[in-house]
Amino acid sequence: MNKTVIIINGAGGVGKDTICHVVAQHYKVKVISSIDPIKEIAQSGGWDYSDKSMAGRKLLSDLKLAFAAYNDLPNRYIVQEYENFLTDDNEILFVHIREGHEIDKFRKSVGIRCVSLLVTSNRVQAGHFGNVSDDDVEAYPYDFVYRNVKSEAELAEDFMAYFHHNIMG
Repeated sequence: MNKTVIIINGAGGVGKDTICHVVAQHYKVKVISSIDPIKEIAQSGGWDYSDKSMAGRKLLSDLKLAFAAYNDLPNRYIVQEYENFLTDDNEILFVHIREGHEIDKFRKSVGIRCVSLLVTSNRVQAGHFGNVSDDDVEAYPYDFVYRNVKSEAELAEDFMAYFHHNIMG
């Protein structure tokens, strides 16, 4: 079975999770995020999973950067999940990583085909969240950029055509 790793990024609300769900309708997909272990830590300190505020986003960004510097927790987590992916029956691993230097670090750890995908939308502007993790997402040289300009009803067909032609082609 062919396995592909896709690092997916984009400003909050551009449709990254929707795209992962769309692909999961056609392939066996696993979705992880380098922020997952940080969310568990933040929750123990009173942060709530429903908190999408600028303050909540900054808290997660600051904690992630601190743990990346302290013990590389975000990258260690996604590398472990990647190693699990190599032995499971999933075909595609979507990895949410915000920071360019963290993307590069993960890419160096991946032994199979790995591509980066930026999702943009005219409905959401990058650079207005008040933290480096969210505000600098478009500064990385991605392999592919998908501009989500379709309605939710049209997105599945449009993205899968893009996906097959560009990413899997």
